Amino acid sequence: MKESAVVFDKIVEERRSVRIYEGQADFDPKAVQRSIERAILSPNSSNMQLWEFYRIRSEEALERVSWMCMNQKAAKTARELVVFVARKDLWRRRQRALVKEMKRVYGEPKTKGAKRALNYYESLIPKYYYNDPFGVWGFIKKCIFFFVGLNRPMVRHGNATDVRISVHKSAALAAQTFMLSMKAEGYDTCPMEGMDSLRIKKFLKLPRKAEVTMVIGCGPAAGDGIYSERFRIPNDEVIFEV
Repeated sequence: MKESAVVFDKIVEERRSVRIYEGQADFDPKAVQRSIERAILSPNSSNMQLWEFYRIRSEEALERVSWMCMNQKAAKTARELVVFVARKDLWRRRQRALVKEMKRVYGEPKTKGAKRALNYYESLIPKYYYNDPFGVWGFIKKCIFFFVGLNRPMVRHGNATDVRISVHKSAALAAQTFMLSMKAEGYDTCPMEGMDSLRIKKFLKLPRKAEVTMVIGCGPAAGDGIYSERFRIPNDEVIFEV
C-alpha cells in the first residue's frame, strides 16, 4: 500500500463525529478556510458547483445558530460552525459561467469532443435544470426518459425533486471532503441535520429556494467528545461483488 494511502487510511480511521469541543485549546481558524477551499474541489454533478459555504464565527452568531441546532453540544461547544447550502436556484448563473469558460478554453470548438461538451452545457443542462412552477416540464421529461429507456439505458431523473436531490448530493460530497480535511489539519467535526433550517435560512438571509444541507461543527475535541466506540455493520452485509 502506498504511503499516501496509509496516511489517508489513518485520517479516515480517526475521523469521528465529535460532540464536545475543547474551548481553551489552540485553534487555527485558517484550517477551516483551507478545508473549505479543498471542499470546493470536490466532485459535483456536471461541475455545476451549486453550493455555498457559510462560516459562523462571531460569539453572537455561534450562540444564535447553536440555538437553531437545538442547542446540541456539538454546536454549542464548537469553535466554528460551517453551514453547507445547496443552491439549485443558481443553475443559470453557473451554466453561463461554464459556457464562458469553455469558450475561453476552446475558442470556436473544432473537435467532436469540444462541440459535444459545449452543446451539453448550452443545450442539455438548461433542459435538465429548468422546471416550471407546475411541474409540467418535469413530467414531460420523465415521460421522455421512460420511453427512451425502453430501448437503451437512460437517465431516469429530471423533475424538480430529482434535481434537488442531485444538488444536495454534491453539497454532501463537499461536506465529507471538508470533514476529512479538518481531521488532516488536526481538528474534529460533527455533521448535524438536527436543526431548524428555516430559521438558519432567515439568519443567513438566504433566498427562498436555497436549502441548508447540513451544519458542521468543528474544533479541537474534548476528552469526552466521542460518546461511544465506533460501530459498523459487518462488511459482508454491505459490500457485494457482481
